Amino acid sequence: MKKTLLAAALLCCLPAAHAADQNDASTLNPVIVTATRTPITADDALSSVSVITRADIERLQPLSVQDLLTGLPGINFAQSGGLGQLGTLFLRGTNSTHTLVLVDGIRIGSATAGFARLEQIPVEQIERIEIVRGPRSSLYGSDAIGGVIQIFTRHGQPNGGLAPSLSVTAGSHGLAGASAGISGGDAHAWYNLSLGGQYTSGFPACRMGAAEAMAGCFADDPRNDAFRNWNGALNAGYRWNNGAELAGDWLRSKSFVEYAGSPYGSNRAVNEQRVAGARLSFSPLEAWKVTLNAGQGKDLATTYYQGSYYGQYYPLQQTGYANSRRNQASWQNDVALAANQLLTVGADWQQDHVDSSTAYLESRRSDTGVFAQYQGTFGRNELQASVRRDHDSQFGNHSTGALAWGYAFDHGLRLSASYGSAFHAPTFNDLYYPPFFGTPSANPELKPETSHSTELGLQQQLAGWHWAVNAYETRINRMIVLDPAQNYVPFNISRARIRGVEGQLGATLAGWQVQGYLTLQQPKNDDGGADNGKLLPRRPERTARLDIDRRFGAFGVGSTWYLAGHSYDDVANTHRLGGYGTLALRANWQFAPDWQVEGKLANAFGHHYETVWYYNQPGRTWMLTLRYRPTAR
Repeated sequence: MKKTLLAAALLCCLPAAHAADQNDASTLNPVIVTATRTPITADDALSSVSVITRADIERLQPLSVQDLLTGLPGINFAQSGGLGQLGTLFLRGTNSTHTLVLVDGIRIGSATAGFARLEQIPVEQIERIEIVRGPRSSLYGSDAIGGVIQIFTRHGQPNGGLAPSLSVTAGSHGLAGASAGISGGDAHAWYNLSLGGQYTSGFPACRMGAAEAMAGCFADDPRNDAFRNWNGALNAGYRWNNGAELAGDWLRSKSFVEYAGSPYGSNRAVNEQRVAGARLSFSPLEAWKVTLNAGQGKDLATTYYQGSYYGQYYPLQQTGYANSRRNQASWQNDVALAANQLLTVGADWQQDHVDSSTAYLESRRSDTGVFAQYQGTFGRNELQASVRRDHDSQFGNHSTGALAWGYAFDHGLRLSASYGSAFHAPTFNDLYYPPFFGTPSANPELKPETSHSTELGLQQQLAGWHWAVNAYETRINRMIVLDPAQNYVPFNISRARIRGVEGQLGATLAGWQVQGYLTLQQPKNDDGGADNGKLLPRRPERTARLDIDRRFGAFGVGSTWYLAGHSYDDVANTHRLGGYGTLALRANWQFAPDWQVEGKLANAFGHHYETVWYYNQPGRTWMLTLRYRPTAR
């Protein structure tokens, strides 16, 4: 209902701890905040969005964030091996650095490599994920060319009482994991504390042999690549009677990961993700909401070879990480101008620091952005417009904007159209990564990337089923590409053009919950040169996913079928990655009111496939989980 827009002014611009629970699996129109930085229903977003709830996570039984997100509209991953190995996300065919990732409103990701290590985010600590496809630089600044993914950690609930939780997992390749937590709240306060860990002995990530040692993985290392992780999360908040709120969040995830290596590089890394933030919201006037946010994201990495210290960065095959931190703050004002009209204005500040055992020519930079957004509903018409001005200490000023319109027909049918511009500043690795044995590994002459996107969408929500189709085109100028054929030295191609169509269909049929996703895209080089018309690396043109689930009393069964077309590992399209399909089967049994056992068989037919040239993916694997979760009575 469009009147929810006015109600949004009375809520935080980023979700309060108690607001994140408005995501029951049966809800087709949940409240989201990432699309506009204000709470609105998914139906009011005027953009292609997906919401994953805690109930979805427990139903799908993913081992990782990649496992959870793969196959959703516009999303594919390139994974250099199994659990815990380096994975990169491509959203709507854009680069991995073109997706902004937030954790509880705090920007995460390495300031050197430029993207978030999603494989380091523990699934058991996640309450909810919001995915917004399409440019969002006019609200968030640099990096949001392909879209924004926001992860909300598990939170306690006001009046929730004391609620402990526990899970234990075992599976293939020596998989073992456990998590435990306690949460609760009263009429004003809420809190959550949870701890977890995960281990796998792994398998050889790289195809071995003389040719592979030189062509793909740059190493001949046939050992299993183990992974283990320890993680913890803490959050708490308090709401006063006048609606003012103070809340804080903290997440830490530390991982030990092995990979194919040699004496000329490392073969083990200790990675750590730290995220901390606090927010205060209050209303000076009835129609004016102020939210202040401050936080820090840290990405730490130390590498070793055969147990000996190697440095505070990854070798070439691990994309050159170094320790980095991002300090950030924001001031946001939501003002209700009239019924169903909301104005949002604010300012963001971010400062990036690099701390590496190898010298970077530059080790810090800052960005300050001011933005404004208008949201209004006029009868059947809905309008959203935003504009932003960023000043980057290295690359100067950048202006971005977005405009979206929607029209509501009868019977839940809605048409939407939008346009948005975005930009991305080159990362510290792109510009200054130290030479690899005298060979250049960076390009200080790189220019910022800019983009322009248009989108047309049609969707309908009815009792028992819903569907959506979105067609889009994104043109990126000076797109930055790392080409294996050129020693991974980054360079600007003059233009890239990405066209795509995304489809979603959800229904309940004879008691079965069915959800299908289809992505057709053409992520192509458009620079007019020798590689003009070639596909951008590691992005399949076609993907599809089908989830089917049903409950039979205390028992639940389900499956996920995923298909991906072929792609290429290099700019020239000489290294072909074949298409593939996988089938996952799952079941669960609630044998007591608060206890459940879960089982999953992934890649049931044991298909061999690669998403990165010469890097293996898991074959047939299984896992069992025992879960304790008190149910509401």
